[in-house]
Amino acid sequence: MQYKLPRSIQVVVLTGAGEQRRYLMLRRVPEHGAFWQSITGSLEENETHAQAAIRELAEETGLSRVEDDLLELGVVNTFEIAPLWRDRYAPGVTHNEEVCFALKLVEFEPTLDSREHDSFRWVQYHEAIKLSYWESTKRALAAARLLED
Repeated sequence: MQYKLPRSIQVVVLTGAGEQRRYLMLRRVPEHGAFWQSITGSLEENETHAQAAIRELAEETGLSRVEDDLLELGVVNTFEIAPLWRDRYAPGVTHNEEVCFALKLVEFEPTLDSREHDSFRWVQYHEAIKLSYWESTKRALAAARLLED
């Protein structure tokens, strides 16, 4: 069995400026918790954080971008891996490190991978925070909110 690496990425996708800025939130399928989050995913072997962010963006939304489109948020979340997913990691691995990025673009309708997500919403900051299940999502959203228009 190949274990997942305890290194991951998060990409906050946003559109608009000022009071009109909105954030893309994705809802996980019920079998994976039915919670709302931004784009996330684990790194694969020999993959950089930016490469993983671009790959996950394509897998979770159907959107194709390049690494130069990403904005580094300067946020690295370290958190305990939820017990539900811990068996996917090597024995003894309990924590994950997540590097956060943002991506500014024009609002679009994502093509969701039905194995991972069943719904999406473009919402303003306060609703995105309210929808967010994980503290790590809230930290990345807060950093993205500070980006200049």
